[in-house]
Amino acid sequence: MHVGALEMELHLANSDSLKAKRAVVRHLVETARRRFAVSASEVSHHDRWQRAGIGFSVVSPDVSHAEEVLDHVERFVWSHPEVSVLSSARHWLELER
Repeated sequence: MHVGALEMELHLANSDSLKAKRAVVRHLVETARRRFAVSASEVSHHDRWQRAGIGFSVVSPDVSHAEEVLDHVERFVWSHPEVSVLSSARHWLELER
C-alpha cells in the first residue's frame, strides 16, 4: 500500500476577504475530491485572506497510480485562474506487508 500526500501553498491575489478566499478554497477541495477521489482539506493559513495551504492525499496499491492521481490534482490547481501556486511538495508513505 502506498500513500501519497500533496501539499500546496497558494496565493489568492483577488481575494479581499476570508469569505472570498474560502469560496475559492472550497471549490478546489470539493472539485478535487469529486473528480480525483482524493482526500483534501485546507491545512494552513486559515486566518489569512490571500494565502491558503491545501493538502491532498491518495491511497493506492501501487506508487505509479498514486503519482498519476497527484499529477492530475496538481495540474488542476495550477490551471485555476484565481490562484498562484507558491510551492508544492509531495510526501510518501510506503507500508510493507
